[in-house]
Order: sequence, then C-alpha cells, then structure tokens
Amino acid sequence: MDEIDRKIIGLLQNDATLSVAQLADKVGLSPTPCWKRVQKLETNGVITRRVALVDPEKIGVGLIVYVAIEAGDHTPEWLARFTAAIAAMPEVMEAHRMAGEVDYMLRVAVTGMSEFDALYKRLIAAVPMRNVTSRFAMEGLKYTTAYPLHRGRFRDRSGREGEG
Repeated sequence: MDEIDRKIIGLLQNDATLSVAQLADKVGLSPTPCWKRVQKLETNGVITRRVALVDPEKIGVGLIVYVAIEAGDHTPEWLARFTAAIAAMPEVMEAHRMAGEVDYMLRVAVTGMSEFDALYKRLIAAVPMRNVTSRFAMEGLKYTTAYPLHRGRFRDRSGREGEG
C-alpha cells in the first residue's frame, strides 16, 4: 500500500458516502484508477465493510457497560461456548481476549440497567466464570471508529517505505 491508499483509507474512514469522483479528486487520481484502488483494498480485506454510524442515544441505547471477565476455565470447549454465547447477544458490541488479570473484556450497549441485568443473567447462565466485574460509562469523552494511519506503514509514491 502506498500514500494514496493511506489517503483513500483515511477519507473513507471519515465518510464512506463519498462518491468515487469526490474521492478521486481528493487524492489526485481520475475516477477509474481510484475505484480500482478501493476495490483492491476491499479484496485484500483492508476495507472490511462500509456502515452507517448511529447515535446510540437517539435509538434509545443509553448505557454503555464494560464487562471484565475472569474465565476460571481455559479450555477450547469453554472458549467455544463463551464465543457462541456472546455472538448470540447483539448487545455485546465488542469482545476482546486480554492479557493480564482479566481474561476477556466486553463492551455492551443497552437501554438501561434492567436490560443489562437481563444480559448479565444470560451471560452467567451460558458458561461458568470465576469473576465478572462491570463498569458503567457515565460520559463519553471521545469516540472514533477511524484507526490511525501511520505514514511509516505506507510506501511513498516512489515506492520507498514511508517515514515514522
């Protein structure tokens, strides 16, 4: 990937509704080569999908909960059951296997405390866990879906690796 790919990715992370013509104009290409680059980024799995971001408050999702889980069991069977359980819970927005004292961290989005309580009960019924600790977000200070695009990870137009 080169500097133009970096620009395309950055622009699409901020606004995936840009037309190919708009995108091409912003990166200094004509539409056809720009579209071919976007298609290649999709084919190579760099761009995995294009979505609409929704304001959670406006759809009634008013509580974000971070759930830290200590498994107690580290077998492939436990992990398969846990993964299947959280995959079936649309309220679980993210799930990460962690290093350190916590084994798994979930980001959960619910309408309120009663919905979280119901989810918690389904979660602990699905698989045995040593400990579950929940932290409730009081205020969102920053939220982005755009990943940082470090120049050093992209070739410049001459084909040389970027700096820093």
